[in-house]
Amino acid sequence: MAITFEDKTLKCKDCGNDFTWTAGEQDFFSKKGFTNKPARCKDCRQKNRTKVEAEYFKVICNSCQQVGEVIFKPSNPDSPIYCKKCFEEKFLAPAA
Repeated sequence: MAITFEDKTLKCKDCGNDFTWTAGEQDFFSKKGFTNKPARCKDCRQKNRTKVEAEYFKVICNSCQQVGEVIFKPSNPDSPIYCKKCFEEKFLAPAA
């Protein structure tokens, strides 16, 4: 027995606007085994995907002493931190 879907109006949890969850989208969700309805409208889903939440931390490279930024908070002051150039030279350079 085939399940028949009908378009449904849902409210976006981010912007509060109504959006349509189409029968085709519901069929797709069903075939993929998804059990939750979408919580965001198309625009807010797109914004959420592209949102950059990375926080940058200033560090001093242990090799060249230049100031740089990393996307992680250094937790161990005794661990060396390298700028991109020095890191690549130290760890990614081909072995001679």
